[in-house]
Order: sequence, then C-alpha cells, then structure tokens
Amino acid sequence: MKNILFVASECVPFIKTGGLADVVGSLPKCFDKTKYDVRVILPKYMCMDEKWKSQLEYVNHFYMDLCWRRQYVGILKLEYEGVTFYFIDNEYYFSGPTPYSDMRYDLEKFAFFSRAALSALPVIGYKPDIVHCHDWQTGLIPVYLKDSFSQGEFYRNMKSIMTIHNLKFQGVWDVQTIKDIAGLSDYYFTSDKLKDYDNGNYLKGGIVYADLVTTVSDTYADEIKTPFYGEGLDGLMRARSNCLSGIVNGIDYDEYNPETDQYIFKNYNASNFRKEKIKNKIALQKELGLEQDSKKMMIGLVSRLTDQKGLDLIAYIMDELCQDAIQFVVLGTGEERYENMFRHFDWKYGKDVSANIYYSEAMSHKIYASCDAFLMPSLFEPCGLSQLMSLRYGTIPIVRETGGLKDTVEAYNEYENKGTGFSFANYNAHEMLDTIRYAEKIYYDKKRDWNKIVERAMAADFSWDVSAKKYQELYDNLLG
Repeated sequence: MKNILFVASECVPFIKTGGLADVVGSLPKCFDKTKYDVRVILPKYMCMDEKWKSQLEYVNHFYMDLCWRRQYVGILKLEYEGVTFYFIDNEYYFSGPTPYSDMRYDLEKFAFFSRAALSALPVIGYKPDIVHCHDWQTGLIPVYLKDSFSQGEFYRNMKSIMTIHNLKFQGVWDVQTIKDIAGLSDYYFTSDKLKDYDNGNYLKGGIVYADLVTTVSDTYADEIKTPFYGEGLDGLMRARSNCLSGIVNGIDYDEYNPETDQYIFKNYNASNFRKEKIKNKIALQKELGLEQDSKKMMIGLVSRLTDQKGLDLIAYIMDELCQDAIQFVVLGTGEERYENMFRHFDWKYGKDVSANIYYSEAMSHKIYASCDAFLMPSLFEPCGLSQLMSLRYGTIPIVRETGGLKDTVEAYNEYENKGTGFSFANYNAHEMLDTIRYAEKIYYDKKRDWNKIVERAMAADFSWDVSAKKYQELYDNLLG
C-alpha cells in the first residue's frame, strides 16, 4: 500500500475559490483504493459552511514553535466519499471571512499551515510515502522536508511532488520577512534556491526542492519554460525540465452529465441530442429575453472576466461579430471594464446578447447545455475546465491553442472528418473572428458535419479516472 498525502489551501466541497479546489476534491477518490491510501490535509477556515464544520471530529492538538511564537495546532478529521480529510485548526490564522486576505498575512498563514501539516503526521499516525503539494501556499513543504524535518527518522525518505496550477501566483515578499516567517536560515536565500531577484519566493522553493514537479497540461509544461509564459521562473523550469511533466485535469462526470443534470431544462445524451438539446436553447432564450429562434447559432462564455481570458480580443470584434446571425451569452464577474463592456453590448444588441454579470452554478450548466459553441480565447490557460464541460455537453469549443486548451480540443479538419472543436494559434482578434466564422459556416451550411463534431466531443473522455491513472504511474515511478 502506498500512502499519498495531498496538502492544499482549498478543496471542494469544503472551500473553493478556483479550479485548484476541484482538483484536490475530485482526484483523491479516483485512485485504486487497494494500492493507494490517499488522504488530504486542509486549513480549517472559520468561513467554511457550518454544515461541514459541524461534522468535523476532534483528533488531537499540540503546540508548535513558529519563529518567535508558540502556536496551537488542532487536528480534526472527516471521512467524505471514502477519503479521509484532516483539518488544521488555529483561529489566529484561519478566522478571516475568506480563505485568502492580504499577501503578507497569507505568507505567514501558509508557512504555519505547511509546518503544522508536516508536524501533525506522527500525531495522527499516518506516514506518507509522497507528500503531494499544490500551488505556492504549500511551496515551503518540500523545503522543510529537506531542512528541519530531514533529521527525524519518521520523515526520512519521504518524497514530495509540487503541482503548479497557475504559475502566475507565487507567494513573493522581501527576503528578510520570508526568512523570519518561514524560520529558514540564510543558506536558503540564494538565487538557486528561494531568492527571486531581491525577494523570497515560496513557489520557487517548492519547485527547487520537490522530487518531481507537475503542472496541469503537457502544453503548459512546455510553455512555462519560455519567457512569455514563465512568469520570471522560465530559467528554473528549463533547469528542472527532466523532473517536469504535465497531466491534464479532469471534471466530475457525474456532476457534469447532460443525461442527469438537474439544472437544465431538458436532459439529453449523445444519441438524442439532435432533437433534445435544442429545447434547452429555446428555454434559455426565453429566460434571458433573447429572440427565440432555435436555428440561430448561440455562443456561450462562462469565465472570470480578466485579462488572462482573452476578453480584449472579444472587445475588438464584438461589433463585427454581432452583424452575423449569432447570439452571445456571457456569465461571470471580474474586472470592471469587462463587466461594463459586456453590459454595453447587451444594451446595444439586446435581442442577441445577454450579459449575466454574476456567478451561478445553475446558470453555468444551462449555458453549457443550451449553446451551440463555447468561446475560450485565453492568453494563457494552464488547463482550463470550461472547455471540458462544454465537450461533455456537446457544445463545441472555439479556443486559442494554448496550455490545456491545445491538449484537450482537437481542431476540426473537414477533409479527414476529425476534431472536437475549432482553434486558432495567434493571439489576434481577427484570427479569432475568422475561426468563429468558420464554425458558423459549418453550423449553417454543413449541419451533418457539425453534428458529427458534437458526437466526437461527447465521446471524448476527460473524467478524473483518466488523470488518476497517470498520477498513479507518476507515483509508482517516483517510489521505484
């Protein structure tokens, strides 16, 4: 039996701000339970839903030295869907209204969490073969395993893996502060270790000291070795390239299932979508006050409204696009200028554009099920989950070839009858518009070919089971 410990700052269903929580919540239950005992350690945030807090059972507590302060470390646990989750309790650090606050405070909070998670292991009597760390919040764990924890017999030979979900976020502050917070000596603050120009960098420490580094798609693993995508760490990524690999994320195929989805107007599957999927479109047109026309191509976008998502490209061509026979439905919140941009187009093209500037799980499912195509023109996208959801619902993705989008959407080739979506290579508004118009042409003039694309999209398998097998191989290779 191989023991694997996931350590992360968020996890569904307990606490979620982004895609990281989906990975940490969904992946552990997909491993072969006869060979792997996978458990998860999280912070016990006060802002967690009472429903979960009330189910936690107390395990133990102890006091731990962190820099100049003795800190209480409580350990609670919960069995959920066959996986054991541990929660580190400390009201001083985890009592805020949200999981993250200002960076300086978060750096201290996650230094405490990283040290507490490792210190708790002998207390709970669980000795992992591999500690699997996620994002910068756990970047100090591989460092600690080579530092103060390397002395103890219990931690000897314990391996670590660092998974980067988005390289943009690194946990950076001045060296002196990080040295004090983390309790690490000068030895660790040279430019080949945690020092990043004049700062200390948690994620860099994790990447330098972990036994293996993974990220959430093959293409992103290659991209981050280049200056454009490398966020200042491309040199380190090239140096560690023999230990770096990409494994694409999955989605929960029970939760995202057009055949059983509770949120959508009409359930459908790969054999009856020609008749049934359209009923969702008409219901959504009605709900959003759009012109009710089942034949009109509807394009969806569900996203955080930020620069990363390629929304400046949409701004350039939206007026042109709205001259076509299409409808455009947006759901999401984010930067004010993009929220207002979509509100403006909603006002200007009311019967064909619907801007929903909020977030709702139910509405996102309706958009995946109702639209004909789904637009994701991202500047960079480590993995991306929306395109996987749209494939599952037979809503054809139109994406830019970057990161996980390139790995999961096969571009349509009309001569070989292949492909599950449409893609363009350059970050260019008119290249995007040409690709959308090519998709429109197939939708309107070659309906049979379009339906074949839908069939292939719905047959693609991006469930967590596929990813879990790849992680199992990774663990087996590391443990030899």
